[in-house]
Amino acid sequence: MSHAVVIGAGPAGLMAAEVMAASGLRVTVCETKPSVGRKFLMAGKSGLNLTKDEALGPFMEAFAEAAGPLAPMIRDFDARAVQDWARGLEQEVFTGTTGRVFPVAMKASPLLRAWMGRLVDAGVDVRTRWAWRGWREGALLFDTTEGQQTLSADVTVLALGGASWSRLGATGEWAGLLAERGISIAPFAPANAAVAVDWSDHMTKHFGAPIKGVAWHAGPCVSRGEATLSMRGLEGGGIYAVSRGVREGHPLTLDLLPDLTVPEITARLSKPRGKASLSNHLRKVLRLSPAQIALLQEMARPLPDGLRATARLLKAVPIRHAGLRPMDEAISTAGGVPFAELDEGLMLRKLPGVFAAGEMLDWEAPTGGYLISACLATGRWAGLRAVEWVRKVG
Repeated sequence: MSHAVVIGAGPAGLMAAEVMAASGLRVTVCETKPSVGRKFLMAGKSGLNLTKDEALGPFMEAFAEAAGPLAPMIRDFDARAVQDWARGLEQEVFTGTTGRVFPVAMKASPLLRAWMGRLVDAGVDVRTRWAWRGWREGALLFDTTEGQQTLSADVTVLALGGASWSRLGATGEWAGLLAERGISIAPFAPANAAVAVDWSDHMTKHFGAPIKGVAWHAGPCVSRGEATLSMRGLEGGGIYAVSRGVREGHPLTLDLLPDLTVPEITARLSKPRGKASLSNHLRKVLRLSPAQIALLQEMARPLPDGLRATARLLKAVPIRHAGLRPMDEAISTAGGVPFAELDEGLMLRKLPGVFAAGEMLDWEAPTGGYLISACLATGRWAGLRAVEWVRKVG
């Protein structure tokens, strides 16, 4: 029986292991941490967003330039297939108002337990605290609690993640091991990251407040998502979706009233103000929240003279910031193994029999179900192609 080794026990690695075991291969999964799926479990703490229920066209647009190479993989395991897979693990799912799909339980732990049970039943051997260190005389080399160990593999799937949340296992250290074998690696960069802001003291009382019903702009990146004022800056899905634009140097601006035009805002501001303060006037006639008004004043005080000038400002508040938060805090990373280094089956051209999947590939996508969905799809694709390769060369 052919032996497949999967390195990395996140969603991409576990999916590769599942399809290879189902195809009759003997599968060993090696994970550097003491337990599997740590980043997967972390993602589920705020509600495990498995995928997004939308047509393939708009779904693929989220992947920007990586949409081309990823399209066949996601088409083969699309949003509906992800939902069916979760139901197959006896995890019912539901679709929220924005199309995001979650398990009814919301957490990742019940799904992961059911998944691991199925893998064990299929004969998958899971070894934790096995840290990959490259190759020795053609075998895979690992640091383990019992010293260095080697495994011989007929086929290998690498699913080692990106370079954020290193405490959960995604360190990016694998990049050096592949570079030693002549494989080019696109530099890592933070994706889906918070924006760092050095707030003045008067913003302290607003920390934790949401900024809702707005639009964030950073070059070609636009988001209508919600963000949160935090001690460290701006966080949340609305900001994460435009973090690529910030990373690439585009100015970050905030449209506080995306559903109103400048003339409409000007007309509302023209209503009698009486003795009301400007803050109360903005709250009353424009329904801005105290946190929104505080953010406006933090970024653009003193406000311009003239109602129309104020209206224009409200449509494009310049957000002064110190760039993205450190990469290790980012939800995901850009960079990794370029698709040019891989064949259509995700096998490394310079390392026959070695496949790669998940976040270690050079692609990025906003949160909202796209990340996990693509990790599952690429893991499944790599696993299926690995089976084909073994049968071909065997």
